[in-house]
Amino acid sequence: MNDEIDGGVEPTAPVWAAFGDLMAALLGAFVLILVGVIGMQMEASSRLAHEVKARQQEAQRRQTLEQALAGPLAAGRVTLVNGRIGISGSVLFALNSDQLQPQGRDLLKSLAGPLTAYLHDRDEILMVSGFADDQQVHAGNRRFADNWELSAERALTVTRAFIDAGVPASSVFAAAFGSEQPVSSNADEAGRAKNRRVEIAPVPRSSSMSNAAAKPQDAHE
Repeated sequence: MNDEIDGGVEPTAPVWAAFGDLMAALLGAFVLILVGVIGMQMEASSRLAHEVKARQQEAQRRQTLEQALAGPLAAGRVTLVNGRIGISGSVLFALNSDQLQPQGRDLLKSLAGPLTAYLHDRDEILMVSGFADDQQVHAGNRRFADNWELSAERALTVTRAFIDAGVPASSVFAAAFGSEQPVSSNADEAGRAKNRRVEIAPVPRSSSMSNAAAKPQDAHE
């Protein structure tokens, strides 16, 4: 009779074996999750280190540029506002002329290296903008038809000086504004002197032309 009873009971799988399989699966999943988390942390850490290094390099380039401008800034020959360098026309050129004066050429040479370093690894290009006052070009001056042409030639002269000093030709272009964007009143000579200026500004390559119409900064005599 006992044999009949024993024979009617089916053997069951050991509970511990099933529990072991479950724990192994859970452990495997945990290891995969842990590896994924560590991988993401390492990737995030690498990106952060790269970003910190890039910011440090940019800060160094800005510092180098500011150091190069320290003397001219202190002397009032240039201004630096929001990354735009303004140079008084009297520093660069004689009245109604597009020929660089010696002090102007020396100033541009001193800026060429720091500006080139600043543009390194950046998708930016230098925009050299020429501006004039509202006084018509002297009748005896046959080189320029009007202030538009004078401001254009001055911008081109500065652009070529930068290229001669080592700035890549692909990283600089000229723009002319004539007397259309004054930073001071043209009612007196002091104001007109401020309006006769050249500005140098890094702008994104993809939107260089759209930035050409941006409002310029003041450049003191």
